[in-house]
Amino acid sequence: MGGFEGGDEGGFWDDDTLPKSMKRGKVDISNREKPSIEKNDLGYSIKAHAKVNIFLKITGHKEGYHTLLSRVIRVEELYDTLTFVPCECNTFTIEGCDGIPLESNTIYKAYKALNDHTGDLDILNFFYAHKVLVTKRIPSQAGLGGGSSDAAAFMLLVKEVCNLMIGTEELARVGSTIGADLPFFIYNYPSANVSGFGDTVESFDEVPLTVELYTPNIGCDTSLVYQTFKKELLKNIRVSSFFGWDSIDSKTLLEMTADPLKLNDLYAAACIAYPDLKTLAPKGWFFSGSGSTFFRLKESTKEIDRG
Repeated sequence: MGGFEGGDEGGFWDDDTLPKSMKRGKVDISNREKPSIEKNDLGYSIKAHAKVNIFLKITGHKEGYHTLLSRVIRVEELYDTLTFVPCECNTFTIEGCDGIPLESNTIYKAYKALNDHTGDLDILNFFYAHKVLVTKRIPSQAGLGGGSSDAAAFMLLVKEVCNLMIGTEELARVGSTIGADLPFFIYNYPSANVSGFGDTVESFDEVPLTVELYTPNIGCDTSLVYQTFKKELLKNIRVSSFFGWDSIDSKTLLEMTADPLKLNDLYAAACIAYPDLKTLAPKGWFFSGSGSTFFRLKESTKEIDRG
């Protein structure tokens, strides 16, 4: 299941704790954008964009899973690139993800999940004749969803090049077994409200925002941040404190609730787990996911002020 103690920003939705306006039905994919896939001299390529969480609120914990409600937006300017390059391969091959064991790589997990779900031999045959080349730009352990975005982009590209007969919702369900952020990336909305353990993704219609990012030289282990939240802060959650946020546009939310601690429940947990974050935090910036990246709207032109 996608939501878990560590990995991505997700959990198990405790439906009984939610106001009715936050309980969701079928996902609307009418505003979904088709992923941009290119055919070039190297092979087939796709961009895997980063994300930021405008707000991230934990709503509970059940059977080992955290529950959440979050506004997630796609970062257009920051992305990894995945390319399927022609190559005779004896086994599934990934290049560009140095230091990550194959079995731990989210792209490999996506490959296995697609194989298991579809049983389509075209996938196996394709990757005997192609390798996956990853050009990394999104930093790891930064709250930007790089690993999940890579896995989602991989699944979308495989769907196209292998002509898989699988719909977006079904693909998102398969992706959710790998990580809680994958459905957001698979639906490919510029902005969305994400709930449950990441499997409910609703497009949010708003003016696209351009954000500026600051990632200090520190990585935040999502598992540790969630464990810290459960131990230190879970008892303090109040769903009523963010009632209606899913209906407010992102720019207004940032202006209305300027305190990053109130917007992102994981920020306080990350500061407990990584005390240096307190001194590295730029004043007036916000915190994405489980960290360590801070962001602000690009229209702000002030220099970074660490207080």
